Amino acid sequence: MSAQPVMLPQGWEARWDGQSQAYYYVDQSSGQSQWELPTAPSYGSPDAQTPVTAPPASAAPTAASPAAAPRAGRRHYPTAQIQQQLYGGYDQAQQPGLQAPMQAGFPDQQGGQQQQQQPGGGGPVQYFTPAGMDGSLQQPGIQPPAGYAGQQGGVGPGPGAQFSQGQQPVDAMSNQFQQMNMGYKGPAQAGGAAAGGYEQKQLHPIHTVNLIGMQPDVGALDSPPPPYLIPPNAAVTQSPHVQPDPSYQRSTLATMPMTQSLLNKSKLPLALVMAPYRSFRESDGDMPVPVVEDSVIARCRRCRAYINPFVTFIEGGNRWKCCMCGLSNEVPQLFDWDQAAGKPADRWARKELNHSVVEFIAPTEYMVRPPQPPIYAFIIDVSQTAVQSGMVATAARTILENLDNLPNADKRTKIAIIAVSTSLHFFSLPPGSAEASMLVVPDLTDVFLPKPVDLLVNLNESRPAIESLLNRLSDMFQDSHIVGNALGSALQAAHQLIGKYGGKIIALTASLPTVGEGALKARDDPKLLGTSKESSLLNAASSFYKTFAIECSKQQVAVDMFLFSASYTDVATLSCLPRYTAGQTYLYPGFNASRSEDAIKFATEFGRVLSQPIGLEAVIRVRATRGIRMSAFHGNFFIRSTDLLALPVVPLDQNYVIELQLEDDLKSSTVVIQTAILHTTCYGERRIRVITQSMSTTDSIAELYASADQIAITSYLANKAVEKSMTSSLDDARSLVTNRLSEMLTVYKNQVTSSAGASAQLAVPDNLKLLPLLACGLVKHVGLREGASIPPDLRAYAQDLLTTLPTQSLVPYIHPRFYSLHNMPPEAGTIGEHGVILPPPMNLTSERLERHGLFLIEDGQNMFLWVGHEAVPRLVQDVFDLPAYADLTGGKFTLPQLDNPFSQRVNAIVAKTRELRRGVYRPHLYVVKSDAEPALRSWALSLLIEDRMDHMSSYAQYLTTVKNKVNGSS
Repeated sequence: MSAQPVMLPQGWEARWDGQSQAYYYVDQSSGQSQWELPTAPSYGSPDAQTPVTAPPASAAPTAASPAAAPRAGRRHYPTAQIQQQLYGGYDQAQQPGLQAPMQAGFPDQQGGQQQQQQPGGGGPVQYFTPAGMDGSLQQPGIQPPAGYAGQQGGVGPGPGAQFSQGQQPVDAMSNQFQQMNMGYKGPAQAGGAAAGGYEQKQLHPIHTVNLIGMQPDVGALDSPPPPYLIPPNAAVTQSPHVQPDPSYQRSTLATMPMTQSLLNKSKLPLALVMAPYRSFRESDGDMPVPVVEDSVIARCRRCRAYINPFVTFIEGGNRWKCCMCGLSNEVPQLFDWDQAAGKPADRWARKELNHSVVEFIAPTEYMVRPPQPPIYAFIIDVSQTAVQSGMVATAARTILENLDNLPNADKRTKIAIIAVSTSLHFFSLPPGSAEASMLVVPDLTDVFLPKPVDLLVNLNESRPAIESLLNRLSDMFQDSHIVGNALGSALQAAHQLIGKYGGKIIALTASLPTVGEGALKARDDPKLLGTSKESSLLNAASSFYKTFAIECSKQQVAVDMFLFSASYTDVATLSCLPRYTAGQTYLYPGFNASRSEDAIKFATEFGRVLSQPIGLEAVIRVRATRGIRMSAFHGNFFIRSTDLLALPVVPLDQNYVIELQLEDDLKSSTVVIQTAILHTTCYGERRIRVITQSMSTTDSIAELYASADQIAITSYLANKAVEKSMTSSLDDARSLVTNRLSEMLTVYKNQVTSSAGASAQLAVPDNLKLLPLLACGLVKHVGLREGASIPPDLRAYAQDLLTTLPTQSLVPYIHPRFYSLHNMPPEAGTIGEHGVILPPPMNLTSERLERHGLFLIEDGQNMFLWVGHEAVPRLVQDVFDLPAYADLTGGKFTLPQLDNPFSQRVNAIVAKTRELRRGVYRPHLYVVKSDAEPALRSWALSLLIEDRMDHMSSYAQYLTTVKNKVNGSS
């Protein structure tokens, strides 16, 4: 074959097909391919055509050659290159052959716009073209983002970037991506290859693993989720922060299915998992949320979405196109103005264009009333049980010690204290007075406030009276023999006190409410445990608490419950209060302050709750690209309308799960989901926290599975299982988890691996290889586990945690961490670059236990130090400061700080583990002797979820059950 020069219009590319020994032609902007030679468009000049020379016969690739180009539409995945470029970012120094992607949203120098169709038809993409050899721009009003430098021959994406004559930067990028088979193709023209007119490369490489006989790699639980891979020009800047950290928001799927039918066919869940008001820890490398302080808030006029990194600027930068509904909006006049400095500002440096998580300081139009102050109304049970357990004294001392830590920057914080037994005890705290006076109200049916003032007081103005009361509160009721608790009536009184302001009621009770409004009866019938009727114990026994909670939510009042009892407390009923008011429940079973471990745990957690910053009178709304709607909501809040979540208080590190549905087929190559939290800070500012993420769309089941997030799916399954246990039974809840897992793996086997018939393997994508292990842990968790020995309070509390813990804490709660300490690596327990180095985690099986060893098992709520009965005296001496194993007593324990390296390393690991999770919890440490305390041993061993226990199968048996369901044999 002789070389034949061919002239192609600009934007077309010739590709060689080895099988047919001929060229075919591809339109780079649309992805359309054809065999006929395209003609130059009428508006194009001959100079815009690109000469292509056919290779001689000797050089032409053949169909059998490894270099043979694939036929049009055939998929080919250069995995190493995809992972390097799409997972690792763009590094021109390391990849000189690949230039960084051009960005959407930049005007050219001609006084207008050069436009290329955005992939997926999502609107025009603007880019810079050279204004001269120096790369200067003739648009003085808009500057390119940082990192764009003018080069000889044009303005390129980075130093040294060069483009061939007549080739625009975006075209060059498209060529380079397509040569790597990484071209991201938008809608094809008529006759396109894929359903819906799409021909799209798979973004996430997929690797299948067989779980049967494979030991799970538990260290991979800390691996990041599949990345959100979007077209290189989807964001207007090159900021590395345009996608949110998964600790703020993550999706069960990193790519969005284009149709609901595809989602239904895949059997994968589609949901957002978020902790939008998560804690900030500088020690973990957290970045503070950027704050836009100039009150310039650009929102779409139609869908009310906030401007974000994925919008498109048009008309010379004077307008912006919404990435959700496509409406053109005016750019605010002050968007390019630095109000503090009084001079023009760099638009591309604005925080809302560079960060997916950002906070706006809201102007007055976002306020219904002046910002409310932080208000705390404490309800303290002072019945005989509460006083004798030491709860009253510990609570009073903790409040007293944390008065300076309460959010009170603007000195507006208010406090009220109500003591409750069979009467209500109010305390008058006049400003300037050094003493408090007690007012008793015995009427529990028609609650009233004994005086109109001085019951709810300013913390600063009444500080002496508050301190005096807290110092002697426990002594005031020390000799009380009253048995009874009118918690419901006390809640009504607190609501009357703070209802017109809003705030937080913190109720501490050590006994079941038995008198007054909302009185309850013990209903923990052992005969119901382990039966289909056990689920009735997980639902509220009285409608009072739910109804009252809804009234609280309307008045911007949240409720936190601290429950202490050695007997039944009805957690399932009392937890309704936090559930519908965005509060939290804390349980301290068998609390006794005479045990230092109990007092320290409660005081630490209570102190953290008091001192943490909170958002007040908040609402959350999630917006998404047209065609996507929010269908179900899980978490602690009240649904005020179809998609508006009301939270009187936004606590730190609380999790929410929102299910999504597709109402219409998606037509664009990307979609955008945005969460907005309007709230008042505890420092008196009205703010809007906005979290925006962009996802590519796909019509491929394989791509959906390759982008599935096993941690987010686990959080979703936990919420669905808890919901099922309340509406049906615990057995149905466990079946839901296993059946949903089996359905996913059945589709993967049949649709992705194309394996027909029964198989001895259990095929899963590599990114979901730990999902069966997490599902096994979930069905064996105390919140869902089969058995007749779990108290209803413990099960109800566990379910509260399953539905509120952020993923960082939820994963170890479902799949505990297991460390060997006696033979840990020498660096474990020492200080490394990122703090204390932990030992490598082990699989949760008793096969790893050794008779002479020391092991740590922890789930974020409790920690167990397992001591083998053949532990050498030196180990016992170094860790516990005791002569030998026989001298060691099991149970709650405080490790001594001893002057030897091993003790220091073990103490460092325990301390690091306690600090590792987000949240206020301080886990108890239990010493478990391997040959004593059967109940404690069984509790610790129940965390080793890969083992068989009681009626529950081992992990290997669980996999066999799932495999049989996948094969259709069960």
